[in-house]
Amino acid sequence: MQIPTVPVACLDHLDALFADGRRRVLIGLIGPPGAGKSTFAAALLAAWEARHPGTAQVVPMDGYHLANVELARLGRAARKGAPDTFDSAGFVALLRRLRDQPAGETVLAPEFRREIEEPVAGAIPVFAETRLVITEGNYLLLDDPRLGAWGGVRALLDAAWYVDVDPALRLERLIARHVQFGRSAEAARAWVASTDEPNARLIESTRARADRVIAW
Repeated sequence: MQIPTVPVACLDHLDALFADGRRRVLIGLIGPPGAGKSTFAAALLAAWEARHPGTAQVVPMDGYHLANVELARLGRAARKGAPDTFDSAGFVALLRRLRDQPAGETVLAPEFRREIEEPVAGAIPVFAETRLVITEGNYLLLDDPRLGAWGGVRALLDAAWYVDVDPALRLERLIARHVQFGRSAEAARAWVASTDEPNARLIESTRARADRVIAW
């Protein structure tokens, strides 16, 4: 798949964040399901690496999905993807470690594997020499203590960009993704309507907390 082009202004903005001599920048990409956050993260990584080779990594929020067995125990399996189906406190703790990572230490982050619909612990090594950490996820701007520890995320990010996309295209992508990973078209549409779209409306309500909106 060809990686789309990232606006030069985005790269210039990131370069400007390093102008005060900071060692590392953490940027968060936020948007509703199907907005293209992962694609944008990959494109941003490639564009940054073209300018500054070997200095950036992507660490998605999705690695903090609760395991399916835990979702079943909590009675939340039918709402997988909602704010309280993640280990939000664990994600905040990871960001704190990445903010304060000492020289010579490798931080191991989890990764969500769609082919098994489960997180895998310790799958993403983040090296101390990494200067730009790109994280992406739905709830990085959420600030409601009833829904988890998400309110601690924003203060740990140097920048937060909201990824915006045409709603019809977003729904089309979302249904296609669910079909790709095993649901029938009918089941995919039902899941999007009952689970993804209520989450999307919640995520859209946090848009004003972003530093900039990226039309994607």
